[in-house]
Amino acid sequence: MPHVVKKNFRLLRRILYFALAIGIVLIFIPQKGRFKYEFQKGKPWMHDDLYAPFDFPIYKTDAELFSERAEILKNFSPFYRFDSTVAQEAIQQFRVDFHETWVKFIAENNGVQPLSLSKVNELSTFYENEAINAIQHVMDSGILNKTENLVSNDMASSKLTILAGNVARETLYENVFTKRKALEYVKNKLQQATPPGRTPVGNIWAYMDLQKYIQPNLMYDDFITQKYKNEQIASISLTKGMIQVGERIISKGELITSSIYQVLESLKKEYEIHLGSRNSAIVTAGNALMVTALFIILYMFILSFRPEVFRNDAKILFILMLITLMAVISIYIIKSSLFSIYIVPLVIVPIYILTFFDSRLALFTHLVTIFLVGFFVPNSFEFVFINFIAGMVAIISMTNFYRRGRLFVTVGMVYATYALLLVGLAAVEEGNIKDFESINLLWFAINALLLLALYQLVYLFERIFGFLSDATLIELSDTNLDLLRKLAEVAPGTFQHSLQVANLAETAIQHVGGNPLLVRAGALYHDIGKMANPLYFIENQPYDFNPHRNLDFTESASIIINHVTEGVRIGRKAGLPDQLIDFIQTHHGTSKVRYFYQRHLDKFDNGAADAVKFTYPGPIPPSKETAILMMADAVEAASRSMKNVTEENIKELVDTLINQQLADGQFNDANITFKDISTIKSVFKKKLLNIYHARIEYPETKANE
Repeated sequence: MPHVVKKNFRLLRRILYFALAIGIVLIFIPQKGRFKYEFQKGKPWMHDDLYAPFDFPIYKTDAELFSERAEILKNFSPFYRFDSTVAQEAIQQFRVDFHETWVKFIAENNGVQPLSLSKVNELSTFYENEAINAIQHVMDSGILNKTENLVSNDMASSKLTILAGNVARETLYENVFTKRKALEYVKNKLQQATPPGRTPVGNIWAYMDLQKYIQPNLMYDDFITQKYKNEQIASISLTKGMIQVGERIISKGELITSSIYQVLESLKKEYEIHLGSRNSAIVTAGNALMVTALFIILYMFILSFRPEVFRNDAKILFILMLITLMAVISIYIIKSSLFSIYIVPLVIVPIYILTFFDSRLALFTHLVTIFLVGFFVPNSFEFVFINFIAGMVAIISMTNFYRRGRLFVTVGMVYATYALLLVGLAAVEEGNIKDFESINLLWFAINALLLLALYQLVYLFERIFGFLSDATLIELSDTNLDLLRKLAEVAPGTFQHSLQVANLAETAIQHVGGNPLLVRAGALYHDIGKMANPLYFIENQPYDFNPHRNLDFTESASIIINHVTEGVRIGRKAGLPDQLIDFIQTHHGTSKVRYFYQRHLDKFDNGAADAVKFTYPGPIPPSKETAILMMADAVEAASRSMKNVTEENIKELVDTLINQQLADGQFNDANITFKDISTIKSVFKKKLLNIYHARIEYPETKANE
């Protein structure tokens, strides 16, 4: 009874996860109706003549709005506040410093001594006025405190707006100064200045630091700049004309041109808003029904075809999180109208799923995601079509992802797919490939960059959800790791056995489908528990030494069985992922230590009552990978003890062992079919024949034939 309650509770918990995901999507999904006509640019209008049911505006395309925004930003001039006190303070300080410096200059410069006092005073006034005039000029023109806010690539043509009190004036960048430019101007002016009577004197300016008096007085005003910029962008009209009620929009069979297409898109937008506002409760119920249907289909698929995923809360939550997050982001992008929906990297969903699960689940999850988003995006058919193809390309190209640089190849292929499909749609809709919206290439490029960036979260998801990526499995399969090196040193026979099991299991799973990297890593670690008592296992025993000779059968069985629990303990202590612990825990399932159990039965007539003492604790293998490992482990171990290795003996051995495991119900929880098992048997037979070079008997032939 408690087991039934616990099982039902788990089921209710998973249903709650799906209900929560549905609720989140419904909270964010636009509450508007759906336009009842399907149409495509460049195709004939397949419905009856269409007349405007009400007055509505013609909306501009995203490309038109983007172009207008770009034009505003290109011609926009940032705001700088003019500070008049900077010039006053600089000139006042200059007068004080100049008089002090002039006295020093007169005392040290012999070239001035022969001049009369009045001439010296005249020179002082001349130089002081020349410097003040030059400083005043650059100050009046304005000296910038920063130039990075000027947006034009051609700085000479960049504009800025100067705020002096309540007065604003627009000027070119070339009409104001930077600090360096202002200092150069003042120095040049003073060098060119000719004193009265061309009286030869020394260089007074060598005694002064002119840079001290050249200070910025045009201060960038970020608040006013951003406010005005936002006002300019907000003032962009979203529409470009009106359609009156009753006006004919298109006739049946008429070709949908670009202009008509935009009118239809505008009608669709207004129609959906009007319908949603008039019948919001009905529209909400319809949205709930469609969204729920998609999640129910996903639920049934996982329950029927991926039961191992369904049994794991973390896996269910991860899949639902991806779908929900992509739907919410897409809804936000659509509502904001700042970017194209094609900037959303929906292909990351199948990439993530494929990284941690398999291609079939990745494709199904991708379909659910794009169908869900397709409910509320413009041009639903085009959107679903383009993203379906891009997702398929990603899934196919991600095969053998562990190869270096494969991610870049995948992202490049996805971008190329988007671009080619865009050109193809333009050819169909516009009749040529020149009129497609090239701005979409930019959105697709950003999409590709986001794919590269977001994939780095794989390592974070591994830690949070306890997943394993191919890269991590490759690292764990390195036989130079401490745990595997210790296994090779302490139990060399077991290590060699594990290598052979890994080769058998990996070859088998490549034929029936599954994760070869996972099964190889699991095989390498499945017998690490034998390190606790290596000599009690035949593959590690030296010639003519067997410690079981002096033990009771139950004691021997206990030591043998204990290598599973010891392996789990060692694995957890070493920090092995739970997926690899599963291989250690289930590679014998709930089978018996048959050799010692049979000896026990032979010795004691009532020995069957002690069967539990000879039975591994289990559980049985939960997946195809763990089931294949169980088969490979049994077959490889038994083949080592064969005295007469022939093709017939090997075939009989493989069939007997795997059929016995099948009869014992060891594969009941694994997603493996009888066809898979038949294929695995054939692979094992062929592989073992190659390993042991079994002699195949041919019909006798005559010597001269």
